[in-house]
Amino acid sequence: MWDKLMAEYKAEIAAKEPSPIKITLPDGKQFDAEAWRTTPIQIAEKISRGLADTTVIAKVNGEVWDLDRPFEKDSTLHLLKFDDDEAKQVFWHSSAHVLGEAMERYCGGHLCYGPPIQEGFYYDMWHDNCTISPDDFPKLDQIVKCAVKDKQPFERLEMTKEDLLEMFKYNEFKVRIIKEKIHTPKTTVYRCGPLIDLCRGPHVRHTGKIKALQITKSSSSYWEGKADAESLQRIYGISFPDPKQLKEWQKFQEEAAKRDHRKLGRDQELFFFNPLSPGCAFWYPKGAHIYNTLMNFMRKEYRKRGFTEVITPNMFNSKLWETSGHWQHYSEDMFRFEVEKEQFGLKPMNCPGHCLMYSHQPHTYNELPLRYADFGVLHRNEMSGALTGLTRVRRFQQDDAHIFCRRDQIGDEIRVGGFPYS
Repeated sequence: MWDKLMAEYKAEIAAKEPSPIKITLPDGKQFDAEAWRTTPIQIAEKISRGLADTTVIAKVNGEVWDLDRPFEKDSTLHLLKFDDDEAKQVFWHSSAHVLGEAMERYCGGHLCYGPPIQEGFYYDMWHDNCTISPDDFPKLDQIVKCAVKDKQPFERLEMTKEDLLEMFKYNEFKVRIIKEKIHTPKTTVYRCGPLIDLCRGPHVRHTGKIKALQITKSSSSYWEGKADAESLQRIYGISFPDPKQLKEWQKFQEEAAKRDHRKLGRDQELFFFNPLSPGCAFWYPKGAHIYNTLMNFMRKEYRKRGFTEVITPNMFNSKLWETSGHWQHYSEDMFRFEVEKEQFGLKPMNCPGHCLMYSHQPHTYNELPLRYADFGVLHRNEMSGALTGLTRVRRFQQDDAHIFCRRDQIGDEIRVGGFPYS
């Protein structure tokens, strides 16, 4: 099916009448090109072979664009290297496809989502009787290395919803995505080697660009993060275009592990966690001393900047959350309960409470700005699998503050924080 549709797509592109267009670089330099024929990689090669080799992805008219995808009209062109944040995301997204290929070949399960994340990528997979553990990583790594060595090209194809449902009918998770998430007549899929995946793209030119990839860890997850949905396996990885960068990253991870706050908290008897209250820290005396010292420092800094401290309730009737919009969009992440046949929720943030405080009595324009600081306890119903030390918890306090001011005072309030305003 892929070969047939790809042949039709190539014939469609070849039938398009090429027309002269201009490609403009960030420095204003222009290149003559042909619509539906000239590609970003060809422009990069005209500039220098080295640039073409180190470019990860193109940006055409502000949109990230495959290097081998033809221009369609007069365009601006940025050639992005790995040190660009958007290029990193593309590089790690492509790496996720390589990992997905390895997982599919190793286990034969159903791939779900495989996105780039802040540092690296992961792929979720469902399988009824195959569990991937760190003992399996070397075997997965061998499959990854073969895929990289083969320099499998990333091929882009636009398909109709009907064709997508036919192509992915073996994978109920992809079918759900197609039926529930895709609302356009056509969407894109990408192929690298034997893997064909539903994907917006774009991607690197071929798998050979991923010269260093390490599988880092595995965990469990749920389909679309819902605890009552299917349990999935999640495999994480990191990758770079140069093996030296991977070695530097590994060294950094070793040093970071020595300074992991979870390890330090345990070794220095600062805090601990208990499964009877997951995601809620217990502070030892030494930890409480540090905690309170930091709190007092922050209170002092707030006072310097004209903030007054307030204390607001921990729970509110759902009517407040409905007014603020949290109930419609965030209620699944709140701790909710019923009191006297009415729904309540523990506050996950202070904003609505501060608005109630402001509206409780009238204010004149001379009283503004009013600056509220609040160190109240917040609760968020984070998934148990997402809880991580003190960085992802269910109970916490934050240096939360809100400013109520006139429109003509907004600039001054923003500039106090050192931010430009115009």
